[in-house]
Amino acid sequence: MELVGREKICSVKGCENKAFKAISVYEFSRIGVNFPLNIESKGRTVYLCKEHYKVYKRITKKHRKLEKYRRGMGYI
Repeated sequence: MELVGREKICSVKGCENKAFKAISVYEFSRIGVNFPLNIESKGRTVYLCKEHYKVYKRITKKHRKLEKYRRGMGYI
């Protein structure tokens, strides 16, 4: 994930805010149908504003934690 430097708009339908983060479509599609927002993706990247990025982080928190343990980096 990277900070977006150019003038991009959030990929969520109805949102006209400036994009804050760019996420690959592959990584975004791993969360499945649990994401409550409609996304308009026109390429390999999904752009999210700060508000929608917070929603994305909250929804994927459990998945990221499990992925971390799967890779062996989650020992406390």
